[in-house]
Amino acid sequence: MSEIPKISEAEWEVMKVVWSKSSPCTANEIVDALIDVADWKPNTIKTLINRLVKKKAIGYEEERRLYLYYPLVSQAECIKSETKSFVKRVFGGAFQPMLAAFLQDEKLSPEEIEELKRLIEERKG
Repeated sequence: MSEIPKISEAEWEVMKVVWSKSSPCTANEIVDALIDVADWKPNTIKTLINRLVKKKAIGYEEERRLYLYYPLVSQAECIKSETKSFVKRVFGGAFQPMLAAFLQDEKLSPEEIEELKRLIEERKG
């Protein structure tokens, strides 16, 4: 697996749009998807797209004077990388204190508790 680029919070919003598309999309399609979600001007969104291209998080192909953007990294890879970075930065790399902190602060439904139990049992083996 190649190195996953560090993606800012604003860039994540662009990536979510690109990941959600089943085929490459234009900058205008990305702008249209974000214009009502974020209070950003089209040029701001295009700047974020260019940053993601430079970081090699998205690629593009030119077709009839249009740039079509597509992800170079998967959402799952980015989530995994961000999770590891967060746990390392905030909890010194220790997963158990992070999970304990989330469980103490979150109100979980009985279904969510059962799902967590199932995941732990699955990990046991």
